[in-house]
Amino acid sequence: MEENAFDAMLDFQNMYRAYRRAATGKRDKQEVIDFELDLSRNLWEIIHQMEDKTYRVGGYHKFMIYDPKERKIEALSFRDRVVQHCLCDNILKPYFENRLVHDNAACREGKGTDFARDRLTEFLREHYKKHGTKGYILKYDIRHYFDSIDHEILKWMLRSIPDKNVLGLLYHIIKSYDGTTDPVTGRKKGLPLGNQTSQWFALYYLDPMDRLIKEKMRIKHYVRYMDDGIMVHESKEYLKEVLTQMRKKAKELHLEFNEKTQILPISEGVDFLGFRFYLTDTGKVIRRLRTSNKRRWKRRLKKYKEDYRAGNKSLKDITRSVASYRGHLAHGHTYKLQKKVMGSFVLTHAPKNEVMAYEKENGNNSG
Repeated sequence: MEENAFDAMLDFQNMYRAYRRAATGKRDKQEVIDFELDLSRNLWEIIHQMEDKTYRVGGYHKFMIYDPKERKIEALSFRDRVVQHCLCDNILKPYFENRLVHDNAACREGKGTDFARDRLTEFLREHYKKHGTKGYILKYDIRHYFDSIDHEILKWMLRSIPDKNVLGLLYHIIKSYDGTTDPVTGRKKGLPLGNQTSQWFALYYLDPMDRLIKEKMRIKHYVRYMDDGIMVHESKEYLKEVLTQMRKKAKELHLEFNEKTQILPISEGVDFLGFRFYLTDTGKVIRRLRTSNKRRWKRRLKKYKEDYRAGNKSLKDITRSVASYRGHLAHGHTYKLQKKVMGSFVLTHAPKNEVMAYEKENGNNSG
């Protein structure tokens, strides 16, 4: 990063492209419509605030999501999301990309879940060529990762950024989120899940762990997706030593591993990003949908049938959702599962008298 990297935040074309990306898929939202009513003035206002160092994050809108698990999301206003896009796309992305290890897979261009799953498959195949099915997997997961990131440690890690204006903006964004107070250190911790900057901060915060595993402990077969890491090695004793060193590093970062962190034989298979990976005696890597994901998929299909029958969901919406999920299933060995589950998936309309009773009970708001 150059010392004048902050100039990217003062360029109207950069800010306009950031607005376009932030608005993608959200053009019907009222806050986006309001922003677009005086688009040029709003973009120039952000630029002037950047120039005068008067920009302030406007606060967070909090809500819960429950699929696949309960999470609290803190979302910024559309104006602040435009700023985040401009900052991340023009400054943070090129800065961090050159500093992260290759197999840090989340939220990076050309990578993601498919890349991470393919890397684990590749590692298992390479291991088989030398050691067969004998060997072990160390899987780790950080307890409440985003909520545990220490603000002061994160700022210390960012201190090498040469442009002090960029650094000042990042410090302000970190401080804008109250998070929680660590009962031991008394310091603020936590990053909001809804921020684009949080994704880059979270990728970078565990970089010392990646360096320990790849460079000090010399683990070749290692991939990480955010706070979910997997490594493959022939020696259980060596992986125990790796885990001991990792615990020390986690303590330095004020993090701790959860109960999913374990060392297990390759022969048992391992869960990673929605699938369970198995290495067969012939060297083939099989991906089966995780049991919990099977149950979730069946519940979702049952809910679709109920919603369609009640008139709450259109055939178009259901078809789109099912196609999206089947796209996910296509990344594993799920043909028989799809055939079995989809074979009984039939949508039917409710009888007219049942529809009338439902509308009466729900105030005629079923659409």
